[in-house]
Amino acid sequence: MLENVYQHFRKEERPFIDQVTGWIRACEDQYAPYLTNFLDPRQAYIVETIVGKRSEIKLYTFGGYEAAERVRVYICPEYYIPKQDEFDITLCEIRYPLKFAKMSHGKVLGTLLSTGLKREYFGDIISDGEKWQFFVEDSMKSFVLNQVDKIGNVSVRIEEKTYLDMLLPIDSWTVVQETVSSMRLDTVIATLFNISRQRAKQMVESGKIKLNWAEITRPDFELGLLDIVSVRGFGRLQIQEIEGKTKKDKWRIQFGVLHK
Repeated sequence: MLENVYQHFRKEERPFIDQVTGWIRACEDQYAPYLTNFLDPRQAYIVETIVGKRSEIKLYTFGGYEAAERVRVYICPEYYIPKQDEFDITLCEIRYPLKFAKMSHGKVLGTLLSTGLKREYFGDIISDGEKWQFFVEDSMKSFVLNQVDKIGNVSVRIEEKTYLDMLLPIDSWTVVQETVSSMRLDTVIATLFNISRQRAKQMVESGKIKLNWAEITRPDFELGLLDIVSVRGFGRLQIQEIEGKTKKDKWRIQFGVLHK
């Protein structure tokens, strides 16, 4: 059974696949729901693919708002429909002197991870251009509120907010149709950000690239559906749809691009 599942994904994704099959098995055997930590789009796609058309199991996803990239997945028996508050997500706002300091996604994320918590406990980090908010699992809310009082050299206060207080994020993906000669990481970066393949390769090898929020140093890594790549100094890209190959054997891809 697992071997059939493994063949559809990367070798390095096997530990996560094992986790997912464990969650599903527990749900089927015990008729008990399972709520995951925050998953990135690629992980959520893997869960949805493995659950597939199992009639006795259903999936529900929520990340704090409709367009969330990072979501918690609720795996449950088909007769159960979870309520929104069962996803156990808290919205927090960073209060700081807006006139005298600037925040960035990288600074906020770095500070949150410096508490010792893993990325999976946090959802999206959003901004309207001035104010910043983030989503965190309810179980870690008090810890974060008590631990974070500075971001860089700026004194901050973390406040819990309701969903009525949620900012309207200014980030929005630009949809780009592009053809690439291969799905190699360096090839895709070079094409989307209009730089040389050699420069893209050097950026990957020097640790300036993150794949699904984790550093990657392999230029030849083959990207897949819903992968998100962060390119320091340029922005982010996402593989939104793989449309197939052209007559010249190139990949026709729909990308989402966020320029820095």
